[in-house]
Amino acid sequence: MQIGTSQFYATGASQLGKLSAQADTLNTQIATGKKITAPSQDVVAYNRLSAIKQANADNTAYASNISLAKSLLQQSDTTLTAVTSQLQRAAELTTQAANGTLNDANRKAIATELQSIRDDLVNLAGTTDARGQPLFAAATGKGAVTQAADGTVTFDGTGEVPAIPVGDGTDVRATDSAQRVFGGISDGKGGTTDIFAVLSTYISALNAGGTATATAASGTAATAIQSALNQLSDVQGSVGARAARLDIVSSQATDAAGAREVDRTALEDTDISTAIVDLQKTMTILQATQASFTKLGQLSLFDYLK
Repeated sequence: MQIGTSQFYATGASQLGKLSAQADTLNTQIATGKKITAPSQDVVAYNRLSAIKQANADNTAYASNISLAKSLLQQSDTTLTAVTSQLQRAAELTTQAANGTLNDANRKAIATELQSIRDDLVNLAGTTDARGQPLFAAATGKGAVTQAADGTVTFDGTGEVPAIPVGDGTDVRATDSAQRVFGGISDGKGGTTDIFAVLSTYISALNAGGTATATAASGTAATAIQSALNQLSDVQGSVGARAARLDIVSSQATDAAGAREVDRTALEDTDISTAIVDLQKTMTILQATQASFTKLGQLSLFDYLK
């Protein structure tokens, strides 16, 4: 079997080229700390890395949403606690006003304090969050409640605000509408009313005077206020449950991110120690191959191999 000079040089050049390319790849991996810099190096690994990077980007967005939702729920809980305190005081005042030994002046004093409570409740209903938006906004409308010149309070918009996405296929409603918090109270006639209207009617009855009127109005108001307190307890319990759910989602996201990082490191990061050893071996083989190729190429025998 004869080996042509051109075939000898082509084979040698190919070997040298492969070794040189391998050395260049190892040098790049050591310099960049990355094993894969192009899809052609490992299509499967490259696609997996792309999926991991997309998941990490999504996780960053979800983490921001989780932080926002937690902040809103915390503010909701604090505000609902303040509302509860105001209504508990209103309940105490209804008990006092029902006392038949009080005179009209005493009841008007109670009405004055109740008016202050009502005003505070209106202010709490209009609380804004860290973004400057109404905390108890509805799905429609711009605010939470509106108070007219005559003191009448109405709810802005209807429906609950959309839930915030906090994970793939997972979302959490971070706030409740003012209607949900302050409305939906039974009026005792088969319909519903709101705490603002309840207090307004009661205040008017106390200011009108008369023990019988005050006693009857106190009973009606006490029932409505207790209903409002029960509703607030339900809403605040829901807020707590949603906050707990966010803690679970956040923990799961952290665990998933850690698992992805382990996968990414295995796929992408260069093992520097191993790469250096491989580079040294490659350079040794490359140098030996170059030397052998040079010596063989100088042998006169090859002048006769055609």
